[in-house]
Amino acid sequence: MGEIAERYRRRAEAFERKVAAVEPDQWDNQSPCARWTARDVVEHVVTMHGVMLQPVARKLEPSDDPLTAFQEARAAVEDVLDDPILALTETDSPSGPLTAERHIDQVVSDDLVLHGWDLARATGQDETMDHADVERLWATAVAIPPDVMEKYRTPGAFGEGIEVYGPEVPVPSDAPLQDRLLGLIGRQP
Repeated sequence: MGEIAERYRRRAEAFERKVAAVEPDQWDNQSPCARWTARDVVEHVVTMHGVMLQPVARKLEPSDDPLTAFQEARAAVEDVLDDPILALTETDSPSGPLTAERHIDQVVSDDLVLHGWDLARATGQDETMDHADVERLWATAVAIPPDVMEKYRTPGAFGEGIEVYGPEVPVPSDAPLQDRLLGLIGRQP
């Protein structure tokens, strides 16, 4: 198993634990994303998994249960990552051509960390992100050119209703790296 598949599995396991820990009366809790509830966060993650599967001709079956929906999406993405032909299939992305595994790594794998925090915040779970993930996501985010970051912060720039990052939230420069990352992507730590 390659590094990308291992990273995805580790992050998916952590996200799945958070989904499984949501109490039935917490699904309508407001998330840090202004227009999303806890349920909406999971639905977004599942939807984005489906987007990653389209270039390799895979589809997700709908499920009303957030845990089941995520488990099925996770299994489908893991199948792609485990298949060398599918994993290396070239796909178009907003940042140019990528292999399916790289696209998964840069989109849904990273989303599992960030939206895992959203879900934890919405449902009163432990909000601590894996430090290695925080360092990796921070390095990636601060390397984004200003003009691209502006596009990421522009609602609808990648399609109707899509917002990649919100406006930056000021965080002290000596704050923990997780807080600085959250502020940079538009979350209030």
